[in-house]
Amino acid sequence: MEVLGIDIGGTGMKAAIVDLEKGEFISKRKRFKTPQPATPEAMVKTILKLQEHFLWTGKIGCGFPSAIVNGIVKTASNIDKSWIGQPINDLISKATGCPASVMNDVDVAGLAEMRYGAGKNYQGTVLMIAVGTGIGSALFHKQMLIPNTELGHIQLKGDIAEAYAANSVRENENLDWETWGKRLNLYLLEVNKLFYPELIILGGGVSKRFSKYKKYIDPKLNIVPAALKNHAGIIGAAGQLLS
Repeated sequence: MEVLGIDIGGTGMKAAIVDLEKGEFISKRKRFKTPQPATPEAMVKTILKLQEHFLWTGKIGCGFPSAIVNGIVKTASNIDKSWIGQPINDLISKATGCPASVMNDVDVAGLAEMRYGAGKNYQGTVLMIAVGTGIGSALFHKQMLIPNTELGHIQLKGDIAEAYAANSVRENENLDWETWGKRLNLYLLEVNKLFYPELIILGGGVSKRFSKYKKYIDPKLNIVPAALKNHAGIIGAAGQLLS
């Protein structure tokens, strides 16, 4: 089955056609900047631009930076607050004329890693942590997703964890890899105490630079970088239609 996968983020919206049997792109990736302000109307227009680029008339799967419950947007941290309460599946389906399904962006990236990547041989508890502008999470047990965990919002050092250990904090505060790696380690130890996962998969942009800070991560944590790298969001967005 072929599906148009769209990975919707606070800064960019990326898409490709995905072969779900192989978990691979069968087109080149296309990216547009996320409009600012990131309102429903503006973002749906960008989704239409992606659809038109691929001349797509089939099923569409999207990863979206929010908790999604029964097709309704529940949170908005990196997008406009007017998204809250919107029926996102219906909005995208109506605008594109295609069947559309939308889930949390890190949940779908986790689905891709569990089906095609680093987690495919694990049956216990697996946690994916995506570190970028914020921190997102996806939790799996026996290959089943427990959705909308949002573990970047747990309390750490008097604030939410992503305000202390996200990659954007490393960049904005000009932290070296050791300082930031120790912050990330503290966060990972906290979430490890909640679930004691068999495996932690590290995603997001910093996963590509894992060697820079690996030595600052506690060796008792079984942690690996995402196998699908920055393709996981698009592949998983499409792959939710198999779930």
